[in-house]
Amino acid sequence: MIHQYIQTNQDRFLAELFELLRIPSVSADSRHKADVRKAADYIVQKLKEAGAEKVQLCETKGHPIVYAEKMVDATLPTVLVYGHYDVQPPDPLELWNTPPFEPTVRDGKIYARGACDDKGQVYMHIKAFEILMKHKLISCNIKFMIEGEEEVGSDNLGTFVKENNEKLKADVVLISDTSIISLDQPSITAGLRGLSYMEVEVTGPNRDLHSGVYGGAVANPINVLSKMIASLHDENGKVTIPGFYDKVAELSAADRAAINQAPFDLNEYKKELGIDEIRGEAGYSTLERTGIRPTLDVNGIWGGYTGEGAKTVLPSKASAKISMRLVPDQHPDEITKLFTNHFISIAPKSVKVKVTAHHGGEPAVTPTDSKAFKAAAKAFEEVWGKIPIPTRDGGSIPIVALFKKELGLDTVLMGFGLDTDALHSPNEHYGIKNFLIGIETIVAFYKHYSA
Repeated sequence: MIHQYIQTNQDRFLAELFELLRIPSVSADSRHKADVRKAADYIVQKLKEAGAEKVQLCETKGHPIVYAEKMVDATLPTVLVYGHYDVQPPDPLELWNTPPFEPTVRDGKIYARGACDDKGQVYMHIKAFEILMKHKLISCNIKFMIEGEEEVGSDNLGTFVKENNEKLKADVVLISDTSIISLDQPSITAGLRGLSYMEVEVTGPNRDLHSGVYGGAVANPINVLSKMIASLHDENGKVTIPGFYDKVAELSAADRAAINQAPFDLNEYKKELGIDEIRGEAGYSTLERTGIRPTLDVNGIWGGYTGEGAKTVLPSKASAKISMRLVPDQHPDEITKLFTNHFISIAPKSVKVKVTAHHGGEPAVTPTDSKAFKAAAKAFEEVWGKIPIPTRDGGSIPIVALFKKELGLDTVLMGFGLDTDALHSPNEHYGIKNFLIGIETIVAFYKHYSA
């Protein structure tokens, strides 16, 4: 019955999702403020159409939060569905094969910014809810909280959660903003890395200079910044910031072995990325490096003349954006302070350094023995015919730790994306099969959770 309904309404489901994907809800860009609200309004509309009650747009100091609920019986368990309707900037636009906000289907995949992260996955929950309502299958209470600032740190959602404990009262949080191993082998994320995101600025002379007149006599901020960044890793791929690893939770040999049991083809991994060699912290596998070890990466770097042709300039400033992915028990505020102190300390006297913290998030580990996690596993087994493998995800969802701290709730990370979906990159995409089978699996989750 459920499978048939999804197949019958497939074209409508996709058409509705495409309308959402056409809205450029880039939360990091103030020029898209109206677009972010438009996406929120669309979510409100579709939740109402699906049968949700008390649907409202909750204002914050930033972008609004969509809240809705369907309370069947106060004595029944309650699931709080979280997701986000904002997306990453689409840049660089020239690397997209088709426009980022004009969804295009190629080879069974939807290409658009937000297709997987997170509009496609959020919309699965709205359609699963529609099915539950349509077929009178709701056997527990369901609440929705869909925000518009996940891609910029969820600062205002944190305030909203703290001020609305009663409204958000539930038994578990359900999120689809992660990935599975493959369509052949489902998995459930049991851990997320945290985040500390920084921006640094190195200033030398008080203005741009002629590189012929001043080159060799005045420190070049780009050269200095490059050397400072290079010094942040040693020859074994370890971060050199003093104290960086002091609180890193080391996994047992058994836990590390379990992580490496997940299907993984290193040659296929390199082929898909177009690289000949992998790099990373010595002593750890690729799966460990991307799931249980902290990292430091430069996300952007600029300075001087970058236009067409040549301009022989010695720049006054150079800047970079740097992110650190954190693992239990690292705290983003502590790592931010360690980074700031260290980066300032390694600057030569020939330059001045400014360090700015943007946003961060706590790492999180979710229990695999809870009723909700077992329900998710049974749902995958029922729909996919295979038992899902618990995995650690390298990405960050800062709100997961806040849910535990403020609401006392554990989270089930029931994602359906693939690592190859180009999240945050040009040509982001999401498989139509992932989208449709995801809807069916979410419906099955409610059945098993309420059993």
